[in-house]
Amino acid sequence: MTTDQNWSKDATVYQIWPASYKDSNGDGIGDIPGAISTLDYLKDLGVDIVWLSPMYKSPMEDMGYDISDYQDINPDFGTLQDMQDLIDGCHKRGMKIICDLVINHTSDQHAWFKESRSSLDNPKRDWYIWRKPRYDSEGNRQPPNNWLSYFSGSAWSYDETTDEYYLRLFSHGQPDLNWENEECRQAIYDSALKFWFDKGVDGFRIDTAGLYSKDQSFADAPIVFKDQYYQPSDKYTHTGPRIHEFHKEMYEQIFSKYDIMTVGEVGHCEREEALKYVSAARKEMEMMFLFDIVELGSDDQDRFRYLGWKLKDFKAAIQKQCDFIKGTDAWSTVFIENHDNARCISRFGNDKEYREKSSKLLATLQTTLTGTLFIYQGQEIGMTNLPRSWPIDEYKDINTMNYYKAFKEKCGNDADFKEKEKKLFDIINLVARDHARSPVQWNAEQYAGFSTSEPWMRVNDNYKEINVESQQKDSDSLWSFYKQLLQMRKEYKELFIYGSFEILDYDNEKVFTYVKELSDGKHPKAYVVLNMSDDSVEFKPLIDGDFKLISSNVKAVDYDEKVLTSWESRVYLVN
Repeated sequence: MTTDQNWSKDATVYQIWPASYKDSNGDGIGDIPGAISTLDYLKDLGVDIVWLSPMYKSPMEDMGYDISDYQDINPDFGTLQDMQDLIDGCHKRGMKIICDLVINHTSDQHAWFKESRSSLDNPKRDWYIWRKPRYDSEGNRQPPNNWLSYFSGSAWSYDETTDEYYLRLFSHGQPDLNWENEECRQAIYDSALKFWFDKGVDGFRIDTAGLYSKDQSFADAPIVFKDQYYQPSDKYTHTGPRIHEFHKEMYEQIFSKYDIMTVGEVGHCEREEALKYVSAARKEMEMMFLFDIVELGSDDQDRFRYLGWKLKDFKAAIQKQCDFIKGTDAWSTVFIENHDNARCISRFGNDKEYREKSSKLLATLQTTLTGTLFIYQGQEIGMTNLPRSWPIDEYKDINTMNYYKAFKEKCGNDADFKEKEKKLFDIINLVARDHARSPVQWNAEQYAGFSTSEPWMRVNDNYKEINVESQQKDSDSLWSFYKQLLQMRKEYKELFIYGSFEILDYDNEKVFTYVKELSDGKHPKAYVVLNMSDDSVEFKPLIDGDFKLISSNVKAVDYDEKVLTSWESRVYLVN
């Protein structure tokens, strides 16, 4: 990793989730050749780095996050040669490419796990985490402890071959690797990291980067949810005793040898702890994602326990993201959508009466914040959540399906089940991961131009109104607006990417106003005002100076300097 990492700091990163991005061969599943066919489109939009979500060989129990071979490609997505063509295609256009690094767990179909489970004395037995059952007072076999899986139920799976349980914090088919075993770590570094760097990959988004080190006591987790037996295991599995040692080792042995970027999906921890992962002096990772915005309104241990949010909460989450690096040598990220979260327009805008206008407002927010900017596929055209009218059968995500199944088992016989089910559906329709995973809407033809045959997941019903082709032809579309904003972000990069951030109207529940400025005091400030409500409100500048409008989501003919119309956004330079 070089000392001058500005290429990753200044960048706009575009995330491709392969299964739902673009299908080139008509089998209904997105693929790498499909992604290659859109590289000029991405370059034109203003993208600097392509982030490709897992494309590795996988039985796809968790959509590729269950890897059976780090050094091969899932046949649904293409071949190793296709992957090389994608890497080369990005480089040819002056773009970089990063991939997902999924090394907390493998698939149970990985050769390592097949060996590990074959016998108690297999040389790879200790490459995964095995424990004996415990037995209750009636003599019934139980998992080793009460840890909850991120996908509902126990975090342990029983294996009859050796009469032991293996730890899998996610699905049955995702056994956790044992990072305590040095031989296992070296095999991970060789096959999952070095192999791809040598092929030209420019870095990694590091999946579940806070989970590798488990507390070796494997004690029962404290009771957080009183209405269930299995409990969140964060106390024993997140940011464990050796986690920073492992990240430093990875940096020293592998990352430091290449000019690359690394961004960690660490999850929830206090700022001081989080900064240990990304302080430049500590040499672990370059930056990380903070989840305060995307998980706003949800319990951070369970997204479907949803309480809602107010604009003050939203401002606080943005403030936390922007203040994260204040006075440190760390770097930050900006994102509001990804493959694990619902569509921002449905979560934070008004996707009914003010769909395009509120999408433009959210785009203005994202492109004026400090840090490396990440955009998720379809965000640039304002793709929305799935329709509320769709039945549960249309949802495909293992997290949603397992949660609904557990809910039915628990409440299915309750007299008020229908009422409870409706409430859960409302929440699923707002925050489920499925909303990010419907096929990208390329045009108004059948299957939205994603494929020539029926896709693996149903296309959102609104693809005729929301698609790339129509927006590229329209100079007033969200796509065109995004392109302008990305150019503005680059033109004033010192101000928007690196500038300090200060909220001016924290208690205002309709309007969000903030200032970006440089510490030297010699440059103009940026004054950003966002009316995040359905009402018109009076516009009164909260600072003095000479205001010059450089971006607005309202046409000049409709513009009234003294009134902010519903969901109006403005960016001024102020001398």
